[in-house]
Amino acid sequence: MIALLIISLVGLLLVIQFGIITVTFEKLGVSPAGATRLLLGSIIGSLINLPLFSLKTDIPRQETDSWYYLFLGLRPRQDFSRTIIAVNVGGGVIPVAFSLYLLFTLDLRVADVMFVGSFVALVSYLFSRPVKGMGVMMPILVAPLTAALAAMLINQSQSAPVAYIGGTLGVLVGADLLRIMDVRRLRAPIASIGGAGTFDGVFLTGIIAVLLTG
Repeated sequence: MIALLIISLVGLLLVIQFGIITVTFEKLGVSPAGATRLLLGSIIGSLINLPLFSLKTDIPRQETDSWYYLFLGLRPRQDFSRTIIAVNVGGGVIPVAFSLYLLFTLDLRVADVMFVGSFVALVSYLFSRPVKGMGVMMPILVAPLTAALAAMLINQSQSAPVAYIGGTLGVLVGADLLRIMDVRRLRAPIASIGGAGTFDGVFLTGIIAVLLTG
């Protein structure tokens, strides 16, 4: 009964998430079929981390038995003397690619997007903190609220796409890229940009920001 309850709750959460994300993409002018493909691509892509480079840490080399997935579930040798910086396809690549698609197809003003993105990046950097065993953490609603308010202030008629793009790119820059050097203190063999896929701050910031624009 407990297992059945857990499975039911997980299924309910997935249905709710799917519905919310579908509604969000429709507000951005994406058809239900397109929204479904984007969501499925993000879920599948969340399993894929693409390594970019590595950073040297001050921690001596040691191996561990913990499971860390680098690319399609492959298990690398764990070396805490270096941290591999990777980008997650579902939580990083797809949201950024979709943001660029919106920017060039909806005829948005680049200055508006840059203003919102820069403001969100600043706020994200100030509110984010590296946490050992967790990664770079930040209160979930800070960036979406910032993106939504800034977008409605600067471009009310196109606030939804501006909030999505500015929020997505802003968090990516402020909480991920500007915090890359901080991950050397986290004792992690791998640090992934957008590493939690559809549940990561980069992905969720854009979704929540669009919903907050009304």
